[in-house]
Amino acid sequence: QVQLVESGGGLVQPGGSLRLSCVASGSIFSIGAMGWYRQAPGKQRELVAHITSGGSTTYADSVKGRFTISRDNAKSTVYLQMNSLKPEDTAVYYCNAVIQPALTSAAYDYWGQGTQVTVSS
Repeated sequence: QVQLVESGGGLVQPGGSLRLSCVASGSIFSIGAMGWYRQAPGKQRELVAHITSGGSTTYADSVKGRFTISRDNAKSTVYLQMNSLKPEDTAVYYCNAVIQPALTSAAYDYWGQGTQVTVSS
């Protein structure tokens, strides 16, 4: 019953910006680490950015200095601000979160269905 839903993808020109959002819904006790992954055609899914429950962040080398991950725990939401976008950023972006559902004693890895980001002139 727990779901992650991404939004904010679209078509943007090189050098432009997009802000992705991912909202967790359902009966949730707690949310741990959250992250963004992406998968381009013919490529393996890769980690883009990661943020712990304490706010520590990590980024793929390819996006450092351009992307910023953040979270709003009150809204059960994680964001990815993407600036200075490049054509090679084109991919389906997936939200990921470690979530303990209400009335359970363990946390599990959840994935959204993805949102398309296309960077092209």
